[in-house]
Amino acid sequence: MVGPISKAERDAGNRKIRLVLLGIVTVSPPLIALQLDPSPVQLLAAAGAGFGLGLVVVWYLGRLAAEFAGSGRRPPRRR
Repeated sequence: MVGPISKAERDAGNRKIRLVLLGIVTVSPPLIALQLDPSPVQLLAAAGAGFGLGLVVVWYLGRLAAEFAGSGRRPPRRR
């Protein structure tokens, strides 16, 4: 039988998911820019913008997941 997942395993899995998502979002703009024959500076700018966007996406999805899991720091909103 397989027992429940430990908190350490869950944290490690979540960290891997975040890193993969960050990597996908980071490499997407440079790959799109490659279709337009960019200069190295433009390619680096696209990678930097992708990394910044990836950080925002990972932060937002983490916050959203915490809200659904009920482990958020803020109390739920009243309707």
